[in-house]
Amino acid sequence: MEVIKTSIDGVVIIEPKVFKDARGYFFESFSQREFEEKVRKINFVQDNESMSSYGVMRGLHFQRPPFTQSKLVRCVKGAVLDVAVDIRKGSPTYGQHVAVELTEDNHRQFFVPRGFAHGFAVLSETAVFQYKCDNFYAPQADGGISIVDQSLGIDWKIPVEKALLSEKDTKHALLKDFESPFSFDMELYPEFNNKKTTNRL
Repeated sequence: MEVIKTSIDGVVIIEPKVFKDARGYFFESFSQREFEEKVRKINFVQDNESMSSYGVMRGLHFQRPPFTQSKLVRCVKGAVLDVAVDIRKGSPTYGQHVAVELTEDNHRQFFVPRGFAHGFAVLSETAVFQYKCDNFYAPQADGGISIVDQSLGIDWKIPVEKALLSEKDTKHALLKDFESPFSFDMELYPEFNNKKTTNRL
């Protein structure tokens, strides 16, 4: 797999090596060994899948410590615009985002580390979206920031005023009113460290 760095350290795009012939295609969608060699140590414990129609926007979600999650996401049918927003207080990229289009044709995956809010918008008629998480879902730790916050400067590639949002996602705070549970010097992967270090990857 090829790992493509982005404008925010630790947030990466992954392109698998796809083998195509007259029968179709094959690729290795995840290798623990290769991921840890090229991205970071990880222990995914839960896989999720959603199906959404055009105009659906989900996010921007995160889980508060100690239940915070990394996510490795991909779109297996259709197309989505996927976004990670840095919400680590004190980070030089606080409030900044990385956006990537994930489609059934490009087979790209997007790694969203702990300390980031995550969301996506559906660009195709329907989309099937899959993601791996390195912590179990904990409803009591749910958090979010507004996915339609214009101060984030995200071009969602759909008319935001016509977007379909859950009731929960309409109630998240704007970034300016948001008190983040994360800081740039917080240890977000303590299970992989024997001594205190930062969460920078």
